[in-house]
Parts: sequence; structure tokens; C-alpha cells
Amino acid sequence: MKFAVNLPNFGPQMDHNGIERWARTAEDAGFDAVLLSDHVALTEDANRRSPAPFYECLSTLAWLAGRTTTIRLGSGVLIGPHRHPVHLAHATATIDQLSGGRLIVGIGVGWTAEAFDVLGVPFRERGRLTDRTLEVLHRVWTADVVTVPGTVADHRVHTGPRPAQVPHPPVWIGGNGPAAVARTNRYGTAWHPLHPSRQRCVSAVGQLAEGREFAPRVYFLPTRNAVADPDRPLGYGSLDQIADDLAFLSDLGAAHVVLDTDPGDQRLRRTLDEDLALMTLASASFVSIRENI
Repeated sequence: MKFAVNLPNFGPQMDHNGIERWARTAEDAGFDAVLLSDHVALTEDANRRSPAPFYECLSTLAWLAGRTTTIRLGSGVLIGPHRHPVHLAHATATIDQLSGGRLIVGIGVGWTAEAFDVLGVPFRERGRLTDRTLEVLHRVWTADVVTVPGTVADHRVHTGPRPAQVPHPPVWIGGNGPAAVARTNRYGTAWHPLHPSRQRCVSAVGQLAEGREFAPRVYFLPTRNAVADPDRPLGYGSLDQIADDLAFLSDLGAAHVVLDTDPGDQRLRRTLDEDLALMTLASASFVSIRENI
């Protein structure tokens, strides 16, 4: 089981130096990947959860490709309908080439209706539009020339550069519901749910098609004492409880686990140095956990 960490590319405590320190600390600590969040239009509903400044996901990943050497770089997750699929395929293939084949492409349907309205994308059609995006991505990534319909006629589009990874970068499908699992089976390489419950993990993993991986994002929010709440989220509690959570995910066959140090309530956000110390603690913890699972 590999470990990744969610890098908060947003908030008043974050700047380009902080983003680079996060990525370099994760790389030095032995994490397999860092994942960034995505909002093309940071509307009020999204700003309450992930406040400005919000560094755009794809351009930040491209920048990090030149600031790191070995760690994988990913999106957790891109909002599929918010970019033209041909542009998204071109941008991600370019990042994969420039990073030496280190990109993970996480894609989800999105949740903020306000941003869909700003971008002129129908919110109620986001599932269908995400499927279309995924179909186009696979076509553009794997051919030198594709035919794409325009508003007037069909056009031949030259796709180079192709991704460095063959046939294409890993595609992690975000979302916790049945539609996300079905989308993973059709288009993805891994199911990437956000803070799933134990019950949801157990019920959904058995529905994944052969060859599809399980890559959940869970908290890493250690507490001084054990948490007695029976509805305790995965990754929240004492280090022993978190170790038990990760052993549970390993037993379910999780290929990757993304650790999330974001407390959710931005009033509880830590300083950059406190976050980096927490990430170092996480890396020490998973080294120990790996030896026992």
C-alpha cells in the first residue's frame, strides 16, 4: 500500500513558497504522491471550504514538476466538466511529459452549483459531461490524430505530446456514490472516494471491476487520546486508532491511501510549519504501519 498526501493549494496561510515546501517535504519524507484540489471558478460556496487564494490545479502541478524529482503529482480531483476535454487532455499530457511520467489524473463531477453557473455549464448534466470528458481524454491520450466534432464541422486534431505513461496516466475517479464506482469501472484505473465510512468502503470495494484499484482519501488528524465516537471518521483519533484504520484499508486491498491533514473548518487551520510537522509525523507513522500490514 502506497501513501500520498493532500496538499492544500489554497488559503491565506499558503503561497508559492509554502506549496513548494509542502511538496519537497512530502518527497523527502517518502510519500508516493501529492494531490492538489481544483476549482476553476472559486464561488462563495467553494470559498467557504477552500478559501482564496486558490492556486489553479493544472498550472501548479506543471510548476511542481520542475520543483520536484521523484514524487508523483496528481489532482484530487479535477472537475471534469469545467474544462474543454481536448484542452484538458493536452494539458495533462504535457504535464505528464514534463514531469517524466509522474502525473495522476483524478477527475470528479463537481459539487458547487454556483461555479457551474459562472462557467455556463449545466449543473444537472455534470455526470454525462464528465463521462464525455473521460471518453475524449482516453481518445486524445492514445492517438496521434483524433477527429473531434466542432460547432460547424468535424475537425482533425493533432494531439502531441502524448503522455509519457503508456497508454496514459492513472485515472482516479472521485466520488463516494454508486455512480462514481460505475464510472471507475468504465473509465478509471482507481476509485478515489473522499472520507468514506468503513461501511461504504466495504460495500463498494466488492463492486469494483477486476483490475480497478481502491485509493481512498482519509484524514490524518491524530488526537492525544482515543476517540470514543462510533462514527469516528477514518484517520481521526489516536495514532493507534489511525493505524487500525490503515490496516483495515490494507485488508480491503487499498493500493494507495491519500492522507488529508485539512481539518475542514478553516478556522482550525494550522500554520505552515505545524502542517509540515504533522506530515513528518504521518510519514513516520506509515513506515511503522507498513511493517505490520
